[in-house]
Amino acid sequence: MAIAAKDRGTVAVTGATGALGSRIAARLADGGVPQLLIGRDPSRLPELPFAEKRGPAAYDDAAAMRSALDGASTLVLISSHPTGKRLEEHASAVQAGMDVGVGRVLYVSLIGAAATATYRNARDHWLTEQYLAGAGVRHTVFRAGFYASTPAALADEEFTIRGPGGDGRVAFTTHDDIAATITGVATDESTEHDGAVLEVTGPESLTLAEAVPRIAEATGKPYRYEPETLPEAFARRWRLGISGTQIEAWISWYQAIAGGELDKVTDVVPRITGSPATPIREAGWWPAPKTAR
Repeated sequence: MAIAAKDRGTVAVTGATGALGSRIAARLADGGVPQLLIGRDPSRLPELPFAEKRGPAAYDDAAAMRSALDGASTLVLISSHPTGKRLEEHASAVQAGMDVGVGRVLYVSLIGAAATATYRNARDHWLTEQYLAGAGVRHTVFRAGFYASTPAALADEEFTIRGPGGDGRVAFTTHDDIAATITGVATDESTEHDGAVLEVTGPESLTLAEAVPRIAEATGKPYRYEPETLPEAFARRWRLGISGTQIEAWISWYQAIAGGELDKVTDVVPRITGSPATPIREAGWWPAPKTAR
């Protein structure tokens, strides 16, 4: 049940300088929802109505997080980039919020999260999901579909996307759809979604060979997909001087697609937002090539 903006509790949003967090913060501001925007560098946080900048606060700095989250009733927790201690950082942030009265956590996880997930980052997210399940706080997990923008960011300077994705399918999801879904739950004070794991996907499951031409059509740029074998994928990245950790992350991303772990389409976006999920060709935002992290 949605409630009037003036009666809503304050929502703390982490990662508000990023592509997803900034969209969540903007939507909450448009709805008149009071916010605390949390960042390591508050000077980079957006200027929004009904929003207060807090920080500097890193997830693993419990004292700084308690100060930053003081006054919030709901925490939207967006993961930082992999550090090797993601679980510990997330647990620190959640506990800091609980210490100062945060009563609900909305956690942005990843589609395919599982203990044995092929994609390395999906295993990280599963660990945080398990922590939340036992933390004693109201929470909702949003397993975000792979971003529609990711293939474009993985492209080289010639707009070629190379990887061992095989013929596997994935329902690429836009940042805006994920943000709208999270905002819809953040502004709903009912218990309907407590303990839920919501898989937020796009409207169609596509192979990379099908998805990339849609990106080319949308951008007017010559994006193309070139399949690789696993040995080819490793050798090329090694020659480019990419770290072993990053090689594992990128190759396991493609392999999760190839293995069919992400071949699902859900009704979460239309059910929560009231609008249909956005096809990849209508994503509307495309990062520059060679910007994937």
